[in-house]
Amino acid sequence: MGKLVSIGEAAKHFGVAQSTLRRWDEDGTLVAKRTENGHRRYDLSEIRPHSLNTPPKLDRKTIAYARVSSRDQKDDLLRQSQVLELYCARQGWTFETITDLGSGMNYKKKGLKDLLDDILSNKVERLVITHQDRLLRFGAELVFMLCEARDVEVVIINQGEELSFEQELAQDVLEIITVFSARLYGSRSKKNQQLIEAVKKAL
Repeated sequence: MGKLVSIGEAAKHFGVAQSTLRRWDEDGTLVAKRTENGHRRYDLSEIRPHSLNTPPKLDRKTIAYARVSSRDQKDDLLRQSQVLELYCARQGWTFETITDLGSGMNYKKKGLKDLLDDILSNKVERLVITHQDRLLRFGAELVFMLCEARDVEVVIINQGEELSFEQELAQDVLEIITVFSARLYGSRSKKNQQLIEAVKKAL
């Protein structure tokens, strides 16, 4: 028996995502050995790559995605980008940064469209974000399902503590009011800013 390696090392060896190896383990394509703690381990010397029908390795990229809701949050967008870039650099990943400006409920943002186009075109190996809601306020799970289908690893740097139901509801209400207020009064109007500040205080 050769040396047993982790699922991460095996994924790099075969040029696939870890989610692919998990799927192969479940459907019997490539059954992993298990440690006492239930972790998957692979003996590469026992595996013949041609038997796995693995696709050719593609030159796929890591994308670091940062988003803020409004123009007055440009400083936060810069901080997000810096956190993402530092994290990716420390991992030794070659990466591309996409920054977006728009509500987490807006599905037509340019950066998000570019990201989804690249994922669908099989150009992305890894997606890195600071928090889940930086991707989308609602619907992020659908993007994650798409990533899994395309063997794209999703890395969320700050998992953080789970918010209470009341905290999540307050954030969602603020997001909804921000979107409709901007459409009604204009995002830069004084009346819009007053309404948003009043809602923030109430919440």
